[in-house]
Amino acid sequence: MNKQSKPTTAPDRPLVTAAAAMVVLAGMVLFTVRPPGDTEPVSADGVSHSAEPASTHLPASGEPDGLTVVDASALTGLEEAEITHEGVPTAVSYPVVPNAEPLSSFLEEELGARVRAFEAANPGASSYEAEWNVTAAAEGLLGIRVTSVETDSEGPREGYTTYWYDTETGQTHGSQSLLADQGALEALNGLVGEQLSGDADPGAVLPVAALYDSVGFNPGGDLVVEFDAGQVGQGGERVSAVVDRAEAEPLLSELGLRAREAATVGVAEFSVPEAPEAPSEASGGPVPGVLPPVDPSVDCSAPEVRCVALTYDDGPGGRTPELLDMLAEHDARATFFLTGVPVMEHPGTVRRAYAEGHELANHTLGHPDLAGLSAEGVRAELETVQALVYRETGYTMDLMRPPYGSTNGNVAAVTEEMGLAQILWNLDTNDWRDRDASLVADRAVEAGHGTIVLMHDIHSSTVDASREIIRELDSRGYTMVTVSQLLGTTVPGQVYTDGIPDAPSAEAEEAPEV
Repeated sequence: MNKQSKPTTAPDRPLVTAAAAMVVLAGMVLFTVRPPGDTEPVSADGVSHSAEPASTHLPASGEPDGLTVVDASALTGLEEAEITHEGVPTAVSYPVVPNAEPLSSFLEEELGARVRAFEAANPGASSYEAEWNVTAAAEGLLGIRVTSVETDSEGPREGYTTYWYDTETGQTHGSQSLLADQGALEALNGLVGEQLSGDADPGAVLPVAALYDSVGFNPGGDLVVEFDAGQVGQGGERVSAVVDRAEAEPLLSELGLRAREAATVGVAEFSVPEAPEAPSEASGGPVPGVLPPVDPSVDCSAPEVRCVALTYDDGPGGRTPELLDMLAEHDARATFFLTGVPVMEHPGTVRRAYAEGHELANHTLGHPDLAGLSAEGVRAELETVQALVYRETGYTMDLMRPPYGSTNGNVAAVTEEMGLAQILWNLDTNDWRDRDASLVADRAVEAGHGTIVLMHDIHSSTVDASREIIRELDSRGYTMVTVSQLLGTTVPGQVYTDGIPDAPSAEAEEAPEV
C-alpha cells in the first residue's frame, strides 16, 4: 500500500508558493474587516455577484420594549426652549429645530395646554415637569417623545406622549395617526389587550386617543405602545406592549410606515433643509381614537326615523357599567352629563362610555346653581370637567347642562366663549325624587320623537328602570341616540330643550312658492 505523501511546499517553486501565500493572507484580511453576514454570493464560475450594495445606515438604538432613541446632537443647530406658566410650578422644555418652526409652535401650545389641563383637573396639583428625547429623525420625519412627571396630593406620576412631525408639510401628528383608521386601532387594541391581560385591568385597555398617545417602534421595527404609569396597570409603573412587526404592518397608515422606516435606522446627522411655506391642512379623514358622537348611519330628520335622547346626569355612578351593558344589548346610545368628582372616581367608566359610542357632556365640577356665580366661577366649574374628560379620553366636549336647569345671560356668555351649547330637557322623570324603578320607567316611555329625557345614573333605581325603558322604547321602534345626533349642529351658548322640529309659521304657510 502506498503511503500518502505529507503536504509540503515545493522548494523548486518559490514564486508560486509566495503567490499562494499572498492570496490566503488577502482573504483572511478581507474576512476580518467585512461585517458578519455581509458576504457576497459567488457563482459556479467563481465570479462575485452582489445583489445589493451594503447598507450605509447606522443601527438604530433602543430597548426591545421601548421606542428607539436618537442622539439629539445629530440634529444640526438644535436648541431647547421652555414654556412659561404662572400657576403651578413647571419645568417643561421642548426642542427647537431650525426650519421646523411649526413643530416648535405646536409643542409650545400643546405642552402649555397639558399643564393647564393638569392644573384644572387636580385641585392638589403641586408641580409639572416634562423633558423630551428624539425617537426618529429620517425620511422627512421627526419623532419627539415627551416624558412628563405630574405631582399632586397623591405623589408623582409619569406619563408619555410621542409626536410625529412631517418636515415637508409642517404638520405635527399625534401617535394615533400611525394607525390606518379606527378599525386598525381597534384591532391593535385587541392585540395589546391580549398581551397585557395579566398586567392590566381587563376593561382598561380601550381604543381611545388618550390611551394611544405614545406609539412608536423598537430597533427591530416592532410596534411599541406605552401607557402612562397607572393608566391601565394595577401599579404605578410604566406599562408597554410590543406588537410584532409583521403583525402590526397591516394596521399602519402611510405615515405609520414612514415612521417605522425613520425610527429603525441610526442617525449620524439630520437637518431640515428648508421651512415649509405654511403648515398644510390636515387630511386623511378622522383621527383614530377620536370618536364623533354622531352615527352617520342614523338620520333623525328622516320621516321614517323616530329618535329619542336618553340623558343621565351627575355620574358616572357605581352601576353605570351595568347601564352600559343594557344600552349595548339594544345598540342604543345615550348622553352622559358628567360631574367632576365622579369622573375622578370612575375614570375607566368614562373611557368605556366614550369608546362604546356614547356622548360625554359637561355638568360642572360641584353641581352648583350657575346662575348665582360670577363669570369666573362659571368658567372654573366647567373648565375643570373639560380638562378631566379630555385627559381621560382625548375628547373635547361641546355640550353642557346647567345644574337644575338654572341659566342666565352670564352662563350663556361663558359657555359661548368655551364652545359649549346648553342642553336642557322636555321630559323629566323626577327619578331623583321618586326612587321607584317602575314609576320612573312609566314616565320615560311616554317619550316621543325628538324628546330629551332627563335621568340620573347615580341612582340604583334609575339603573333598574333603564332596563325596562330601553327595552320598551326599542320595541316601539324608537332609535335611542345621543343629543348631538338628535339636534344636529348646535350653537355655543344657546339653550336647547328638545329635538322636535319647529312648526312652520303662518306666514311661511301662506307664502307663495318661488
